[in-house]
Amino acid sequence: MKFDPPLESAILLCRYKRFLADIQLPDNSTRTIHCANTGAMTGCAEPGDTVWFSTSDNKKRKYPNSWELTETHEGQMICVNTVRANQLMMEAIKAQRIEGLNGYEELHTEVRYGQENSRIDILLKSKGRKDCYIEVKSVTLLEHNGQGYFPDAVTTRGQKHLRELAALVTEGKRAVLVFAVLHSGINRVSAAKHIDAVYNQLLIEAEQTGVEIICCKAELTSQKMSIKSVVPFSHF
Repeated sequence: MKFDPPLESAILLCRYKRFLADIQLPDNSTRTIHCANTGAMTGCAEPGDTVWFSTSDNKKRKYPNSWELTETHEGQMICVNTVRANQLMMEAIKAQRIEGLNGYEELHTEVRYGQENSRIDILLKSKGRKDCYIEVKSVTLLEHNGQGYFPDAVTTRGQKHLRELAALVTEGKRAVLVFAVLHSGINRVSAAKHIDAVYNQLLIEAEQTGVEIICCKAELTSQKMSIKSVVPFSHF
């Protein structure tokens, strides 16, 4: 995935109201941009960090600029636009870069499923194979020594998705939870039971039911992003 037009950089002043951030441009002027991340963004939104932002040509948008990446003082790159996680995974699946998710004939998105009125991020279908339901979660919370966690805040929506995925397996379908690692400093992933103990327990139960877990790490630059590797998942 290449950024076209190219991203521009600025200095983060503050994030507020969840969806907005103020930045300082190289000419010292300030601007308000959109933030498509509803999470806590712990460690991803420190004042003084470098913000890389895109510009939309949609004239109806009140804030035409979108926060895409954070570059920390330590030089770590983080994709904070959660919409990109699904796009990166679809790109990687179509390019046959994810072992275990190759060879499907059809790829669908946002398909309704389950008893709790959910929409699956990606649905893969192929004759002679079980339908494969894929839920994608962005991982950007780094706490220490390359250890990444999900979620970064209590997520009732994420809890619902785990219940739905487990139910799919009991119905004879294939269910996969993909943790898309969008932080260059994260080398392994665990559930953040110290943040959301319910999510952690549901994840354990879902895995025991047969839900598969794959952790895919993206390579991030201000020019392009792509899924490049698989990193380990472990329970703590």
